Amino acid sequence: MSQSEVLEIALNEYSSCKFASSIDENIELAEIKILKLNETIDSIRDLKPECDKIDYALAACSGALCGVIDIFLVGKPGESPIGNLTDKWFENRMLDFSKLCGWGGDGDKASALRHLEKKFKIPYDQTGMGDAAKEVFNMNAKNHHFKSLGHNPTIAGLFFSILDQFTSSSHFISGGELIALQKMDDGFELQGKDIPGKLFCGFVNWFGHLVSDVSGSSKSKGRGMGLPSPFWAWINDVIAIKAKINEKFRVENSKLAANINEFAVKIYEQGFDLRFQTAQLIPVFVNELIVRFMYSIRRMIGYFSLESKENHSFKLLWKSCEPFSNPTVKRMLAVAHGTFCLIDIGDATGRAFITGGGTFNPTEFFLRLNLAGVGRFTISLYGEAKQAIEYNKKAIELRETEREKTILENYICGLKELAKICDDGMLLAFVEDLKSSDAYINAFDKTVKLAELRQVPNANILKNKQDIDNYFSPRGVK
Repeated sequence: MSQSEVLEIALNEYSSCKFASSIDENIELAEIKILKLNETIDSIRDLKPECDKIDYALAACSGALCGVIDIFLVGKPGESPIGNLTDKWFENRMLDFSKLCGWGGDGDKASALRHLEKKFKIPYDQTGMGDAAKEVFNMNAKNHHFKSLGHNPTIAGLFFSILDQFTSSSHFISGGELIALQKMDDGFELQGKDIPGKLFCGFVNWFGHLVSDVSGSSKSKGRGMGLPSPFWAWINDVIAIKAKINEKFRVENSKLAANINEFAVKIYEQGFDLRFQTAQLIPVFVNELIVRFMYSIRRMIGYFSLESKENHSFKLLWKSCEPFSNPTVKRMLAVAHGTFCLIDIGDATGRAFITGGGTFNPTEFFLRLNLAGVGRFTISLYGEAKQAIEYNKKAIELRETEREKTILENYICGLKELAKICDDGMLLAFVEDLKSSDAYINAFDKTVKLAELRQVPNANILKNKQDIDNYFSPRGVK
């Protein structure tokens, strides 16, 4: 208890107890404090997941199912049924965008691409830059979307795209180094009358050109080389940013940067682009949906089976079934995505050794590794660690709050007992009964009850008129 409760007691003319501070008032104040303590206790307990064995089993089964989907339906570029669907989806969206931009074709992909490339012209769309540059920078039609920073669907890609449009230059990464070529297109002029207008036009050109390249260029045969996946594109962004910040980076870390960059280019050339990374997202998204759905269904069944019909309300139902912000569903998601990654990594590792003839083949491993699943599992692990740290910090507060609640509950019980013992006004009214009537029998009964409340020994209690007469008789007086 943080403070003491004091009750002032006075005696009235009949010697009955009268409280200057109401017992009922103090009980009410204590109950209000308990309600506030309960809110604190519930908020701390909500930080801890309440998963049972069925929750863990359902989450693991969902992760295993989606892992199997990833192995057989996603696989790697060129061998992916789901990848074929995402390729077609991106192609259809490109055609829709072309029609919005004035293209009047009949579904010919190359014609739509040429229309977009002409409408959203940019100065950094070189594929080979001549034989000499091809030998020096190894830039060709198969990798220029990856090496050219303006083709990266990232914030850094947008920055370098606008920079290249303002300066009519071209920035790209090759061999782990940032390379800038000036005056690449003397005929290019960025539209816009002022700086904000030019920035807006630069953004529109960047976005429109990305849409034109998402399914390959107009000269592509077959699937074509699309945009780099955001994960591998960020490697180029990091190299470019470090090179801009610290010019020594290219010298001190050239070997490491070159190895990472060349490996990323190799992965891209095998078909790991934005379209395939989208295909990898599908089993991860399905896993997420299944877990949240199963959590909601189980809690909804429990709600309707435990709550009486008269207490049913949508607010309470949503509170018990809501599958987004509570720690229980987050723990289930961590188990589901962990199971998914375990199966996916196991498959990718096994196939890497098989493809390498007994030695580990890193290219095969990363082509099959579901980067979206790994990223989602990493987020779950971070959330679990953060939640555990927060709960441990509040564990001491929880114990102190529960202790204070117990003290208040005992305090309320004591007040209620005190009220029973001291609320004797009705019992002491026997004096008035004797004055106003002959109902002395009832008066005697009240005196007996009063004596019992005051804990008078049973042998000393006068229970009827005969006991009183005996007590006041010459033989009874001591």
